[in-house]
Amino acid sequence: MTGRDDDRRQFGRTVGRKADRRLAARRRGDDVLFWLGMLGLIGWSVAIPTVAGVALGLWLDRVAPAPFSWVLTMLVVGLALGLLNAWIWVRRESADESDSPEAEEEPGS
Repeated sequence: MTGRDDDRRQFGRTVGRKADRRLAARRRGDDVLFWLGMLGLIGWSVAIPTVAGVALGLWLDRVAPAPFSWVLTMLVVGLALGLLNAWIWVRRESADESDSPEAEEEPGS
């Protein structure tokens, strides 16, 4: 068997594996609208804690005046919590995706 035959077989396996992954993604519904929805979900997971932090900061400014701004402090805390939440969610989703058999691919391809 020549090196060219090995290359063709390797190429055929790679194309077949990628085609299988694409078909599996299509069956699962992984299309542009799905990913736009996921992007929106990540946005909301950051926006909601940020807005909640601002609301808490406004309330704290009224009931517990301080030499610093509670609004800015709670804005930063809410933003940090939202970003942490989004980061954890994305890591969990990408780990789930890489554990699936469709995601297995040989290095270098």
